[in-house]
Amino acid sequence: MRTFVTCAATWFGTGLSPLAPGTVGTLGAIPLYLALARLPLPLYLATAVAFIFLAAWISGRAEEIYGAKDPGRIVIDEVAGYLVTMTAAPPSWQSVLLGFFLFRFFDVVKVPPARYFDRAVKNGWGVVLDDVAAGVYACAALHLALRFL
Repeated sequence: MRTFVTCAATWFGTGLSPLAPGTVGTLGAIPLYLALARLPLPLYLATAVAFIFLAAWISGRAEEIYGAKDPGRIVIDEVAGYLVTMTAAPPSWQSVLLGFFLFRFFDVVKVPPARYFDRAVKNGWGVVLDDVAAGVYACAALHLALRFL
C-alpha cells in the first residue's frame, strides 16, 4: 500500500522533479485529462469528483509517510485541480495549454478561499481543496477566454 500511495501522490514520479514539482505534476495531468475528455459531461464530473476524494485520501496518507504537511512532492492535488480546470473544455491543444497556464496561475496566487484551505484545513483535504478552488477559478477563466478569443 505504501508504494501505491507514494506512486500516486507523486503522480508516477513527476512530483520528484527537483525544479517546480507542482508544474511538472500538472503537466503529468494532461494525459489523464485527454483520456477523460471525450466522456459525457456527467461521467467526466463523476470521475473528477471520485478522483478528488481519492486524491484527498492519498494526500493524507502521503503526509503521514513523508512526515510533513503538504510536501512539494505530493502533486496528485495538482492533477485533481487540473481536472477541475478542464471541465467541459474541448480537448484541443489551445484549451490544454491555456488551462495549464491558468491553473498554475491560480494555484500560485491562491485567491480566497484557496488560501484558507491551504492554511487552515488539515490532512489530505487541506492539500487538495486549495487546488480544487484554484481549478474552479481557472475553469471559469478558461471558458471566458475560449468564448471571447
